[in-house]
Order: sequence, then C-alpha cells, then structure tokens
Amino acid sequence: MKAIHQLIEEQVRRWEIQRKEKQDLKPQPVITLSREPGSGGRLVAQAVADRLGLDLFHQQIINAMAQNADTTTRVIRTLDERGISMIDDWVSAAISDRHLWPDEMAKVLMRVIGAIGNHGKAIIVGRGANFVLPPENRFRVRIIAPMKKRVDCVAESFGISKEEAKRRVMRTESDRRAFIRKYFHSDIADPANYDMILNTGTLSIESAANAICSAVG
Repeated sequence: MKAIHQLIEEQVRRWEIQRKEKQDLKPQPVITLSREPGSGGRLVAQAVADRLGLDLFHQQIINAMAQNADTTTRVIRTLDERGISMIDDWVSAAISDRHLWPDEMAKVLMRVIGAIGNHGKAIIVGRGANFVLPPENRFRVRIIAPMKKRVDCVAESFGISKEEAKRRVMRTESDRRAFIRKYFHSDIADPANYDMILNTGTLSIESAANAICSAVG
C-alpha cells in the first residue's frame, strides 16, 4: 500500500495538471460516507470508488492534507479564483448555519474538504464532510451495523479478543461522536444528516456498494 504522502502527492499533481490544461470538467457530486466503527464502511467506500472511478479520501489523507501547511497551500492552489471563492463561501455558510466557532485547524480542515468537493468525482470518508459541502455538491451516506457484528469484525481484523475489540469500537465511536458534536454541533447518528443509511448487518459489502452506485448513477 502506498504511503499517505505519496498518495497525496499523486492526487495534487493530477489536480495541478487539470488546472494547467484548463480542463473545465463539470464537478460531479461528492459522496460523503460516515460509518460506525467495525461496520465495514471503509470497504464499502473502496468498492464504490473502484466501480465509479472516484478518488477516495479517507480520514488519514484528509488529516495529513490539513496538518501540513505546505500541502494545504498546494491543495488550495489547484483551484482557480472562482473555485477558491466558492469553497470560502461554503465554509462561511457552514459556520454561519450551524453557529460554529471553529479553531484554525478546523477551518483548514473544512477548506481542504471544500477543495475536494470543488474538484468533485470523489468519495470522502469521515471528517464531517457531509456538514461542509452544500446539498447540490454531495450525497450523504452512513454505514451502520449491529454492535455484535462490529465487535466480531474488529476482533478478527486486528487479531484481538472480543472484549478488547468492544472497547476499541466504543472508544472510536465516542471519539467520532465528540468530533462531530464539537466542530459541527450535531449528532453523528441523526438520520436527518444523511440521504442514505445502509446496515451491513443485513447487507453485504457488495450489496451496500451496489445500492450507493445505483443511487448516484
């Protein structure tokens, strides 16, 4: 698997080339995917990205883009003036609509998400992307599963006991809830925040991916 910095470098170069060639591609709505820990959401995201030819941005990539000032600057500079103005408007609207007082890091994170949304043709996993991008630019998905299935999945994936897996699931779930509550004043589990909710307790990864592809196709 490629290192995160290599994945980011390749992505930024693609965007830079598109801008230099002045490709006026109509942005496609971005799929934002929120998931319960252990639900297989990341696997669903990868399957959807592969089938639809989308760029996949998981949490670690977005964090790395936002935490390195030079990388953030390069990401923003892949946009033209109109694109930069647009993401500033999106971020301002998100802050105003939700009465947010985000710190500087949160603002940078939101601008990075906005840049990805402006380029389009992507699926963003986590980081509250569904609260940043406007309705016309995103399709919001949440992947859930029963606790037992999630615990079993984590125990098997990491080779740990079910007791430790349950602690890990609950800790991660608590962290994600706190992140969304702190930065977006919302409940990550509120169904009103999503356009589609899929339960991998009854759906296979393939079936969940098919449902998403059909919905956005």
